[in-house]
Amino acid sequence: MVDIIGYSALTLNLFSMTMKRVLHLRILAIGANSIYIIYGLFLHAMPFIIGCTIAVIIHAYHVYKLFIAK
Repeated sequence: MVDIIGYSALTLNLFSMTMKRVLHLRILAIGANSIYIIYGLFLHAMPFIIGCTIAVIIHAYHVYKLFIAK
């Protein structure tokens, strides 16, 4: 079960890298990193949790900036 969560995050992360639009890339990256946080919680892996939490915050900030710019 835990492996499925990890592979789901990996798949979503790789898929996000194929996006041509930055907004789509960032939204998918937020989803992937959120799943990685859950994966890290199951593994008790603080580097995963900390790194992915920071990534979610950074991506969310840039998504916010993209919406403000419109």
